[in-house]
Amino acid sequence: MKPKIRVLIADDHALLCESMRSLIDSQDDMEVVGEACNGEEAVRLGSELKPDIAVMDIVMPVMNGIEASKEIKKASPGTAILILTAYDDVQYVMGLLEAGAAGYLLKSSRGRDVVTAIRTVRAGESVLHPSIIAKLLERAMGMPVEGDGLKRKESLTEREIEVLKLAADGMSNKEIAQNLSVTVRTVKAHLSNMFCKMDVASRTEAILKAIREGWLDLDKSPMSNGSD
Repeated sequence: MKPKIRVLIADDHALLCESMRSLIDSQDDMEVVGEACNGEEAVRLGSELKPDIAVMDIVMPVMNGIEASKEIKKASPGTAILILTAYDDVQYVMGLLEAGAAGYLLKSSRGRDVVTAIRTVRAGESVLHPSIIAKLLERAMGMPVEGDGLKRKESLTEREIEVLKLAADGMSNKEIAQNLSVTVRTVKAHLSNMFCKMDVASRTEAILKAIREGWLDLDKSPMSNGSD
């Protein structure tokens, strides 16, 4: 049997936490492994439990969601952060993503949207609008190169690099599979392998990290040209 997606909920509203736990635990393929009512507790639980996904509110006591997300990513790089926010301003969202979030959900989202987003991120897909990703990549490409880019690149196979470039072009797993004449399951396996090698938990993080390390060239990519 396939392991369930392990989810941490971090929100200071008890009613929202309760309803979200009920929703997630009712799904056959996921379970809530912890709840936090403030940012500091979220960091502690995230570090101890190392969940697959952390659904994180932004405005929380003791430590806000952005700072908590950064600390969780340090302790558990394999945890993908889904931010809950009432704001959809592009610059605000980009700041969240640059802090390590895999994506964001508006607090007005329906329960099924939250469940879908959890599955989507876990499958290596994006939960962001293409225009947001395009702007994020443009900003990343203007940043100074950092880290051990050459070593990281050599640890990936040619096919994994190919998959990552197509993902950066905005292709879904299905589109990547069609482009490479492989199955969607194979694409997911490549993404999963890359995430482990790069210590990230989402395709957005993987693409940004590759750009920052200086070896993923998106100059001719549709996404890097800012297309929607």
